[in-house]
Amino acid sequence: VQLQASGGGLVQAGGSLRLSCAASGRSIRGYAVGWFRQAPGKEREFVAACPRSGGNCYVTDSVKGRFTISRDNAKNTVYLQINSLEPEDTAVYYCAADNSIISSSYSDYVQYDYSGQGTQVTVSS
Repeated sequence: VQLQASGGGLVQAGGSLRLSCAASGRSIRGYAVGWFRQAPGKEREFVAACPRSGGNCYVTDSVKGRFTISRDNAKNTVYLQINSLEPEDTAVYYCAADNSIISSSYSDYVQYDYSGQGTQVTVSS
């Protein structure tokens, strides 16, 4: 499966963005999908994940209340809605997918078999 992240941009603090992770080549229905971000000079960090179809999507505690992850299997796309953007959200955002990853590994980027180029999110203060 090929993944393409999009939807990033330059926004002012307090604004919103919806990032998309579009899959091609295979149906994403049977894949868990994770969102990660990497800020300049920092390690990549886990943001959110959607298990294979039927499971509950969730976000990491640090962004709870501002970030929402959802999947639309009909569009073969997983979304990351980001509200109340803060300058600290500035990063490259990546999505990754895997059809055999176990739930305890959802937050570990290297455990995913597929990933795509990221999309840049820049938040100005």
